[in-house]
Amino acid sequence: MTSLPRLTLVLGGARSGKSRYAEGLVAASGGGTYLATAEALDEEMRARIEEHRQRRASTWTTLEEPIDLAGALARADARRPLLIDCLTLWLGNVMLAGRNVDADCDALIAALGRRAAPVVAVSNEVGLGIVPDNALARAFRDAQGTLNQRVAQLADRVVLLTAGLPLVLKG
Repeated sequence: MTSLPRLTLVLGGARSGKSRYAEGLVAASGGGTYLATAEALDEEMRARIEEHRQRRASTWTTLEEPIDLAGALARADARRPLLIDCLTLWLGNVMLAGRNVDADCDALIAALGRRAAPVVAVSNEVGLGIVPDNALARAFRDAQGTLNQRVAQLADRVVLLTAGLPLVLKG
């Protein structure tokens, strides 16, 4: 079994290998709780969710929570490592639900700070592309960048995945 830091942030672009890498970290520590934020709103997302489920061994416990991530962190088994996959989908869910993004991000950061068992959080790096052409997409990009910075500041370890290759940025 491998020991995990209290908080690890795994960043990367779409299909960079970040979820598989994060799952490997938690699996190497003996398994844990998979906190899924995705909702199966269309066939493509249903297929992605099923692919993730098939990759996980039976040692995982799965919690599904698209909005109340802070509450889910509080409800999850406090003795087992936890994988959040992913902060990007969660933030999109929060924004599309018309919730107060700043308040929900503050609650998440506080919940991460209170959690004793290790957490591995997956998030997309969305600031490397072109500037989005609409206000909602720009607001999302900005909020995601700010959330990533806040989680990275709190994290003991930050890893950037590109083409399946990890680059440790912190820790």
